[in-house]
Amino acid sequence: MCGLFGALSFDASAISPDHATRMSQRVAQRGPDDKGEFFDGPVMLGHRRLAIIDLSPAGHQPMQDVAGRYTIVFNGTIYNYPELREVLLEKGYRFNSHSDTEVIINAYACWGDACVERLHGMFAFAIWDSVKQNLFLARDRMGIKPLYYAQSQKGFYFASNPQALLATGLFASDIDAVGLHHQLSLHAVIPAPRTLIKSIRKCRPAHYMNVGSEGRVDVERYWTLIAKRPAEAMSDQDWNNAIHDALMQAVKKRLTIADVPVGVLLSGGLDSSLLVALLAEAGQRDIRTYSIGFEDQPEERGNEFEFSDPVAARYSSDHQKFLIPNAEVLTRLPEAVTAMAEPMFGQDAVAFYLLSEQVSRSVKVVQSGQGADEVFAGYFWYEQMARAEGPVLERFASRYVDRDHDEFCETVSAQYHAEDYTADLIEEHLHTDEADSFIDAVLRFDITTLIVDDPVKRVDNMTMAWGLEARVPFLDHQLVELAASCPVELKLKHHGKGVLKEIARGRIPDAVIDRPKGYFPMPALKFVRGDFYQFMADTLNSQRSLERGLFNRSYIDRLLSEPEQHFTRLNGSKLWHSALLEYWLQQHIDS
Repeated sequence: MCGLFGALSFDASAISPDHATRMSQRVAQRGPDDKGEFFDGPVMLGHRRLAIIDLSPAGHQPMQDVAGRYTIVFNGTIYNYPELREVLLEKGYRFNSHSDTEVIINAYACWGDACVERLHGMFAFAIWDSVKQNLFLARDRMGIKPLYYAQSQKGFYFASNPQALLATGLFASDIDAVGLHHQLSLHAVIPAPRTLIKSIRKCRPAHYMNVGSEGRVDVERYWTLIAKRPAEAMSDQDWNNAIHDALMQAVKKRLTIADVPVGVLLSGGLDSSLLVALLAEAGQRDIRTYSIGFEDQPEERGNEFEFSDPVAARYSSDHQKFLIPNAEVLTRLPEAVTAMAEPMFGQDAVAFYLLSEQVSRSVKVVQSGQGADEVFAGYFWYEQMARAEGPVLERFASRYVDRDHDEFCETVSAQYHAEDYTADLIEEHLHTDEADSFIDAVLRFDITTLIVDDPVKRVDNMTMAWGLEARVPFLDHQLVELAASCPVELKLKHHGKGVLKEIARGRIPDAVIDRPKGYFPMPALKFVRGDFYQFMADTLNSQRSLERGLFNRSYIDRLLSEPEQHFTRLNGSKLWHSALLEYWLQQHIDS
C-alpha cells in the first residue's frame, strides 16, 4: 500500500523536479517507509512506499524490470502474485525481488494490456515503456485503490490524490457543475471519471489507460459485473455454501499475502464479526482485533462494545478498545478533513481516522468489513425499493437521493444551475442488459459505482492517512461476481444480508446477527448542537464562504435557523453536508 505520482510531457521536455517534490509531499502520508523518483526524458514516476511484501530494499519503487525497458510505480496488493510469479518464471522472466510489484511489471511485459485481467487484488499502477514511449495506467475492478489524473496540452499528470495534482500549480481549481450536482445529491458520491474539480479526473474502476508521448490518451474497460442468475439452478443451501467458501478464500488471501501481521477492524456489526470467525475457522491464531467508541450522549450510546466484546472473547483475540472523548472528535475533525482526497459526508470517516491512528501503532495491515451491505443488500432502502412500483428513476431516487433537482437549485447559487445530471446518471445505470431485475441493477450500480466513492474511498483515505493498509474481503471480485448472480430474495431475506446471516449463525453470537442494522455511533457529530453547531455556523458564515458564493444564502440561513430539522432520505444532516463541503474547499482549495 503506497502513494504514487508521475507525469508525461507531450512536448519532449523533462518534467520539473520541483513538480515531483510537491507531488511527493502530498502523497507522503500513504507511504512512510521509503520514497523514490525516476526521470527518463519526458516521463517522471514517483513513489512513497508502505512496505508490506518483500520488506527488503529490493522492493523499492520506482522499480525497473531486469532488462531495463519497463518502469513501474504501484499502489495495492496482488493476492495471486505467487502463482503468477511461477507462471512467469516458467516463461523465462527473471526477478530481482519477491514483491508483487515485480510480478506486475513482468506480467505486463508478457501479456501487455491484458495483464490486468490476470491480477487478483486491489491496485493502481503506472508502467512506462521506454521503447514505445507509452505510459500504461490501470485501476482495480472495484476501485479500491485511487488513481487521479489531469491533462493539459503540454502533458499528463497522475497521482493517488487530487491534492498532488493541484500542488503542481498547473491545473485550475474551478468547481465542476456535474460533480457538484452528484456531491449534493448522492451523499458525496461523485462517480468516476469526474471529481468536484473541473480540471481533475479519476480513472474508472476496471479500466486501463494508454497515454502516448505525443498526447494520445486511450481508455478501455477490462471487466464487467453481470448480475444474472446462473444457467444451472442452485438450492438455498448451495448458495450459502458457495458464498461461505468464496468468502473464506477471500479472507485467507488477505491474511497470508503479507510479510507483516494482519489485524481486523471489529465494529461490533455482523460483517467484521464474521471476518473474525472465518479467520479463526481458517486456523489463524493470535487474531488481533480493534474497536473504537465514543462518549455517550443522553439520546445515544457512543460505542458498540457490548457486541464486539463477545466476539473477541469467543475467539480469544488480542483485542484493543479505544474510547475517544467527544471533545477530541471536534478537535481532530480538521485533521480528518485534511486527509480527505474528496469531500466525504459520512461522519464515520472521522471515527476511521481516529481508529486508524491507534491501530497503526501496532499493525500495518487490517481487514475491514466494508462493502458487505452493498454486495449482500444490507441497507433498509433496498427492501423499500424492492416493494415499490413505478419508473426505475422514481423507485430509486425517492428512497436514496439527498436532494431532488429543484432543491439542488435552491441549495446552490445560480451559476451552478443546469440539467438534472444525477437523474441522467441513475437512469443510465439502471437501464441495463447486464442485470436480471431492478434490484439486481440497483445492487450492481451500487457495487460498481456508488460504493467506490463513498465507503471504499473513505476507508482508503482514513487508513492511509496513518500508513495503514485496509483490505476488504467482501469486495473480492470473485466473491462479488458470485454474489451478483445470487437470487435477490436470498440477499433481502431477514431484512437484508440474509445469506451472510445464515452463514454467521453458530459462528458469532445471535445478538450480533439479530440486532437491528447499526451505524457507527458518533454522538458528537450526530446531534447538531453546541460546539459542533458552532463549527458549522462559523464555517458557513466565514468570509471565505461568503466570497466563494457556492451556496444560496437564504437556504443556508434556513438550515442554520433550524439545525435539527433538515435531513436527507438517508437521515443525513443537510447542514453538515453544506458545512463539510465548504470546509473541505477551504482546507484543500483556498490553502
